[in-house]
Amino acid sequence: MYPRILEIPLPFEILGAESLTIYSFGAMMATAFLAAAWLSRRELDRLYQAGHLSSVVMPAKKGQAKRGRKATVNASPAHLIGTVVVIAVVGGLAGAKVFHILEHMDEFRRDPAGMIFSKGGLTFYGGLLVAGVSIAVYVHRKGIRLITFCDALIPNVLLAYGIGRIGCHLAGDGDWGIASNPEARPSFVPTWLWGETYPNNIVGVTLPETGVYPTSLYEFGMALVLFGTLYAVRRHPFRRGWLFSLTLLFFGVERLLIEQIRVTNRIDIFGLTVSQAMAISSVLILVGIVGLVRTTRRREKPASAT
Repeated sequence: MYPRILEIPLPFEILGAESLTIYSFGAMMATAFLAAAWLSRRELDRLYQAGHLSSVVMPAKKGQAKRGRKATVNASPAHLIGTVVVIAVVGGLAGAKVFHILEHMDEFRRDPAGMIFSKGGLTFYGGLLVAGVSIAVYVHRKGIRLITFCDALIPNVLLAYGIGRIGCHLAGDGDWGIASNPEARPSFVPTWLWGETYPNNIVGVTLPETGVYPTSLYEFGMALVLFGTLYAVRRHPFRRGWLFSLTLLFFGVERLLIEQIRVTNRIDIFGLTVSQAMAISSVLILVGIVGLVRTTRRREKPASAT
């Protein structure tokens, strides 16, 4: 595939490197974070203007402070997005790496440094969990209504997830499906969308000649459709938390479907062997359904940002 997008020669060696390499996975992850941040900022501003979110205290611009004092102003929670993105990047990558190591302890024992510093090896749900908890703590400390903040952010995370999957596909990081069956391919489906061999993949694996299902592309398509649906209904009349619950349901269903053809680790639960992602997806679906039951048809009073 295309793990490297661009290599820029350097006039002198820096930390042993003679060129600056831009990796496809990193580029797509950056695009994903920027897209989610821009959309979240717009939505937070909209909810703030509508009175559904309270203001936050922010430092005033330079020159406005009185001597010996730090001037502050009340502003839209959208101003927190910069910090939220930093927390999401650091917490997400750290969580994704830690959970991947926990899933592959045998490999970690053989080569700890290799796993920690490898370019691949990231578990999405681990990153989502660590980043989500860290952001929740930060937002709570800022005195913002957490469930409304989640309504504004979580649908955009689904879009960012889809964009990130394009990075997985370009890099060939092992996040692909089982071996494809070329004889079952419908005539209207192009070969590259049915079976991909991922040449030059970053994990150095040789795949079957028939290729594997490019599940990353399928997830990108599903994420795009689901995000579009969420964006269309974001002005819903229901109680706060409804959009968050619907997004959890979408996340769970999307992963549950893709796990049917995706290579994944499996665990034993009550004597049943299931994939870890399927187990987590089932929990998300359950939580999403419960949330929808609690928030649907219970309209909020229009004015308050408590």
